[in-house]
Amino acid sequence: MERAEKIKILQQLIQINSVNGNERVVANYLQQLFKAHGITSVELIPFNGATDRCSIIAEIGERTTDKVLALAGHLDTVAVGNRASWQFDPFSGQLSADSIYGRGAADMKSGLAAMVIAMIEIKESGVKLNGRLRFIGTASEELGARGAVELTQQGRIDDVTAMVVGEPTSGDIVFAHSGQFNYTVTAYGKSAHSSLPDKGINAIYHLNDFINAERTAFTDVPKSKLLGALVHSITVIKGGEQINSIPDQAYLQGNIRPIPEFDTQQVLERLQQIIAKLNQRPQVKLELTVRDRFEAIVNDPDSPFVNLVQAARTAAFGTPAQKLIIHGATDASAYVAANDCPMLLLGAGNWHDAHQINESVAVANYLNVLATYENIIRQYL
Repeated sequence: MERAEKIKILQQLIQINSVNGNERVVANYLQQLFKAHGITSVELIPFNGATDRCSIIAEIGERTTDKVLALAGHLDTVAVGNRASWQFDPFSGQLSADSIYGRGAADMKSGLAAMVIAMIEIKESGVKLNGRLRFIGTASEELGARGAVELTQQGRIDDVTAMVVGEPTSGDIVFAHSGQFNYTVTAYGKSAHSSLPDKGINAIYHLNDFINAERTAFTDVPKSKLLGALVHSITVIKGGEQINSIPDQAYLQGNIRPIPEFDTQQVLERLQQIIAKLNQRPQVKLELTVRDRFEAIVNDPDSPFVNLVQAARTAAFGTPAQKLIIHGATDASAYVAANDCPMLLLGAGNWHDAHQINESVAVANYLNVLATYENIIRQYL
């Protein structure tokens, strides 16, 4: 495929508005692109029972070995924010000064385009694969990796033996990242007129008791050798409906980044202990609900697959990758629940450009990452 066509494909992907909830248009585009290049084993998988949202899986290769290499990404993007603040229209895919601009340029349509083109070029090269190459594009990654959760529950990751997730790493290797634990605590009380507070039960006060306990709940947790300290925050709070009424209900939401040394089960048990202790107090009624629960991803930075990817990257870029960790969660956080195969992050664009105004990716970085993917495929399969 010529350089100009590779650039055009990325621009066309960016021109598709796939802010979370509109993923099917991207899936349809990719399905047609695969079909135009002779890849017919493509499946659109409805997301959450909806007909207008889906994930996509495409595959080439043979079952000559048990090897299954997955190139995985997500189809959705975050919202564009204030469009007037953008230098170029966020859905223009504008090429300027050797960079391509637009929502998703880094996170992660450049990764998607590079993965798809790598599969197409491997297919058209006629090289025989000793195993299978699978492309996975998910819906709703930006809101809790829900598409990846569904694919995991459907068993579509079970046979994967190695995976590269195309999040924006500038072509560097992220070999470990934190997990994610999202939860809600609801406090129940009794309404009353604010002039007679003793006649009611103030749900906000009881919610505040949890907040105070949570602040020091994880001080004894040891730091991870790779990922550092467990990070925890209360990020949303709401209570009350009217200024002169005692609130009978209030809730908060919290986000925790588990580490291997203190996993999601231990996080859950610690929160349950706080709730149980507070609920022993008179009139206190707190309820814990878990929304998302993803484990940390950890690979040995000197493992055979990391070394293979490093060699593939060096051949494409001319320099070795940095081996990094991050504290965000990705689709791999869902996949690891069913499969502990090697899972690395490597994609085009800068992590710090993700979700930003004037999001962009350098053309050279995008093309070098594409070459890296092809090298990984050839070396692994």
